[in-house]
Amino acid sequence: MTLRTLVAASLAVTMFSCNKTDQPAPGTAASAPPAASVPPAPPASAARSGVSDAVPTSAGELKITPLRHATVLFEWTGKAVYVDPAADAKYDALPKADVILITDIHGDHMSPPTVASLKKTGTTVVVPPAVAPNLPADGIVIVKNGESKEVAGIGVEAIPMYNLKRGPSAGQLYHDKGRGNGYVLTFGDKRIYLSGDTECTPEMKALKNIDVAFVCMNLPYTMPPAEAAECVKAFHPKLVYPYHYRGSNLDDFKQPLADQKNVEVRVRNWYP
Repeated sequence: MTLRTLVAASLAVTMFSCNKTDQPAPGTAASAPPAASVPPAPPASAARSGVSDAVPTSAGELKITPLRHATVLFEWTGKAVYVDPAADAKYDALPKADVILITDIHGDHMSPPTVASLKKTGTTVVVPPAVAPNLPADGIVIVKNGESKEVAGIGVEAIPMYNLKRGPSAGQLYHDKGRGNGYVLTFGDKRIYLSGDTECTPEMKALKNIDVAFVCMNLPYTMPPAEAAECVKAFHPKLVYPYHYRGSNLDDFKQPLADQKNVEVRVRNWYP
């Protein structure tokens, strides 16, 4: 069996995915530092994918570029850091990766051919244990739920991501606890949280001092926007991006947070 056949077989297994189609699912339609440390949103005309935002850090500007669904690029101190680089994002004219982080085995988060296309000599690929067998061992760093490591000068903390109640059938969950990682990334003095695919877990509610958060939502695989908003109220990030929201009504996320004066909701179009 060729390597290409093995990769195709692996993807066929994992592509049951939290994002099976472009259609909505049936029946769904701690004290923080002052918010001034995160710059105001660009004009509404910039609310589309591929538009970069900038956040100042103690070690230089952090450039944030939403790419697609759960795929995001961070650029900081000359390094390019990709999270969940999936096949349907566009990487034309983007830099090769210094660091790649993958949250889960599903195809909208883990794409071995895309990882291979973004790698260069010395690229580090940070993964939970369940992802590691699907990728070449070169450059792999395994981080389990609750572990912290430093990678290329960036702090990486693995936060559990999982379903509490939602699954494909009775007794099953779309995302089992311990399989996938959300991440808190530390760039200088800024802490960036990426939820991965999860419901509103105790671990998310307990987060502290988050400057920027990327919070998932879409049914039936993760959680509805209103539930995601309640979780945001619990850990109070200064800036939050809804992502992984295909088919969701983002007003149901924004409205419950309208009275949270120190939480800015920043909407970008992850589905051009």
